[in-house]
Amino acid sequence: MTNEQERDYIIVQDESGLLKKFAVEALLNMEEQTYTLLRSEHDQHNAFVMQVENEEDGQYLIGIDDPFIKSMVLDAYAIAVDANPAD
Repeated sequence: MTNEQERDYIIVQDESGLLKKFAVEALLNMEEQTYTLLRSEHDQHNAFVMQVENEEDGQYLIGIDDPFIKSMVLDAYAIAVDANPAD
């Protein structure tokens, strides 16, 4: 099984109504918030850090502008990967 087959994918509808497919690299719970690290199927070199909001009508992704929070999420991801490297 390749690494690509092991990924979870989500389809996100942006503000313009366009549907985009992303690989979920990580889902992290920190400081009573949930964050995700996503990679576009068309651009595997860049990742997006977003906050996950649960509402009655579904889940929403919110962009993070705070560089401290982005850094915190990326550091937590790096620690998780180092603690449990992929084969």
